Amino acid sequence: MEQKTRIWDRHGNGGLAFTEIGMGTAPLGNLYRAISDDAAHAVLEAAWGGGLRYFDTAPLYGLGLAETRMNRFLRDKPRGEYLLSTKIGRYFRMATPRTRDGLGTWFEVPSRAQVYDYSYDGAMRSLEFSFERLGVDRIDILFAHDLDSVNHGEALEARLQEFMDGGYKALLELREQGVIGAFGAGLNEWQPCQWLAERGNFDLFLLAGRYTLLEQEALESFLPLCEARGIGIVLGGPYNSGILATGPREGAFYNYGPAPAEILARVARIEAVCRAHGVRMLDAAFRFPLLHPSVVSVVPGGQGLAEMESNLAAVRAEIPAELWAALKAEGLMRADAPTGPR
Repeated sequence: MEQKTRIWDRHGNGGLAFTEIGMGTAPLGNLYRAISDDAAHAVLEAAWGGGLRYFDTAPLYGLGLAETRMNRFLRDKPRGEYLLSTKIGRYFRMATPRTRDGLGTWFEVPSRAQVYDYSYDGAMRSLEFSFERLGVDRIDILFAHDLDSVNHGEALEARLQEFMDGGYKALLELREQGVIGAFGAGLNEWQPCQWLAERGNFDLFLLAGRYTLLEQEALESFLPLCEARGIGIVLGGPYNSGILATGPREGAFYNYGPAPAEILARVARIEAVCRAHGVRMLDAAFRFPLLHPSVVSVVPGGQGLAEMESNLAAVRAEIPAELWAALKAEGLMRADAPTGPR
């Protein structure tokens, strides 16, 4: 199966070709439950067989496990046929099974403790370790990871400045030297993305869960800025941690935790409109971000083959224009959200 691609070419050098659906590998780092190496490999092979050619990973995912599993998968794949992104901003120290990071989040992973480091040397060291884990000769895109208040709280401004004074300069050099094709940041909030875009020469942002069927506040200022500057958006978390895929059932997840009552109620209204138009809400949630001109790829996660097949089905789904109009009429979507064909 061949997937549609979108060319991002901000520098006029041919750019990068993203498949409209990419694959996020956090679930393959044993996020919330452990899976075997063979099960992870089967999901990756199913993605490849389904035509996916953009893969995003990070040292954080499974404390190195996801990148290690990517090594086996990529070993026999022609390097010119896929895009690969990973991230900087952390390195790991040895720990014990009791003192390691990620207890209750990452299961059956290496015993490591993470250290945030957005300095010049930290970025270079992180890239070197990623090359070793991944076993590849080239990484297409590097994202500075988790420069947001979710991870840094009141220290965020200091971390952002640390990055601009150090890691940012490293990424500029790596791009100028052709070691990487592009760089940006992978964050859970659009506001620090905008802060960075206003102060640096960024190519792409991986924005997780902040431009979805449920949330469109990024349209206020950040996405118009990206469109004006030719900055591409990789949209992670299109289902807002699950609720747009599972529906508003009891125990549904939103932003990595149980969905509050007001979110459950809003999603129930969105789902009712989708049902009235004969559309699976998950399909609408996947397609919606791709209607924005800055979005180059949507990257849902998937830990099992059933989830991968569901994501591939979402790519093929036809969404009637009347659905978007109905969501806007019901006040469930911003009036300025792009919904026309691209």
